[in-house]
Amino acid sequence: MKNILVIKHGALGDVILAQSPFQAIRQHHPDAKITLLTTKPFAEFLEKSGLFDDVWVDDKPKPWNFKHLATFRKKLRSAEFDRVYDLQTSERTNSYFKLFPAGQKPEWCGYAKAGSHPHLSPLRTKIHTIERHIDQLSVIGLTDIPAADFAWAMTDISKFHLPPELALLVPGGSAHRPEKRWPAARFGELAGHLHSNELTPVLLGGPAEAEVIAEIRHLCPSALDLSSQTSFGDIASLGAQARLAIGNDTGPLHLIAAVGCPTVVLFSKASNPDMSRPRGPDVRVLREDNLADLPLQTVIEQLELKS
Repeated sequence: MKNILVIKHGALGDVILAQSPFQAIRQHHPDAKITLLTTKPFAEFLEKSGLFDDVWVDDKPKPWNFKHLATFRKKLRSAEFDRVYDLQTSERTNSYFKLFPAGQKPEWCGYAKAGSHPHLSPLRTKIHTIERHIDQLSVIGLTDIPAADFAWAMTDISKFHLPPELALLVPGGSAHRPEKRWPAARFGELAGHLHSNELTPVLLGGPAEAEVIAEIRHLCPSALDLSSQTSFGDIASLGAQARLAIGNDTGPLHLIAAVGCPTVVLFSKASNPDMSRPRGPDVRVLREDNLADLPLQTVIEQLELKS
C-alpha cells in the first residue's frame, strides 16, 4: 500500500479518541503516503502530529451543491488511494465510497457495506469509541494498537505565568442541552474549595462559556480565566501540568485526560459514559440524570480533597 486515506471529521473528543488508531495506521504503513481528511477546526492541530503526509479539509459539500461535490469527487479520484480507513463511519463518509468509480474503488475499512472490509459488528453501536475503532481495524488486519501519545501536541504555556499548583475546570458543554452542564454556581463553590486547598482554579472554555465563567469568577475571584486564550496544544500542556481536572462531558476534557491528568468527568442521562467517556490513566465518572442534582460534596469526595 503506497497511498492511504484516513477520514476523521470530529468532534474534538472523537478526534482525541482516534489518536491510537492514527498511530496504528502509521505504524502499519511506515512508508506510505497517508492523507488525513478532517474538518477545519482540527486540521492544523493534527498536522503537527507527524502521522500524516498531507491534511485535507473537508468542507462537507451539500448533496445539491453539484459543482462543489464534483470538485471533491475529482480530488478523491485523482489521488489514487489504495486504501481508505473511514474512522468517522457516518452517513456522509459512507457516501464517499460511492464517489469512486466501479472497478477503481480502493480497499475500504469502514461501515460501507459494499466496501472490501466492512465493519458490520452488531456491537459497533454498543461499545466505547476506542473499542469500536480497535474492532474495526482488526477486520483489515491491524491488531497492534499503541497507547495514545500526545507528546507532539505540547506547547509552551509559560506565556500564561501560572502558579505551580493548578486545577483545571471545564464548565462548558452543549448550550442547547443544559442538563449536560453542572451549574455554574456549583463550579464556583468548587473553585473556592480548590483555592482553600492551595490549588489555583483555571477556567477553560470558549466564547459560549463566557457567561458561565463570569459567574464562577464572581463566586471565586482567585480563579484564573483562560477561556478563549488556549489552543488545543495549550490545553494538552495544561493537562500535563495540572494536579487535577474536572468538567462536563465536553471535548477539552478528553485531551486533558489523555495526557495523564487525574480527571473527574460529569455525565447526565443525555450521554452514556460507556460509549464516550474520556480515556486516560486516571479518569473517574460521576453520573446524575440531571447534573443540577449532583451535590458538591460528591464531587469533592471524588477529588480526594479535604472537606
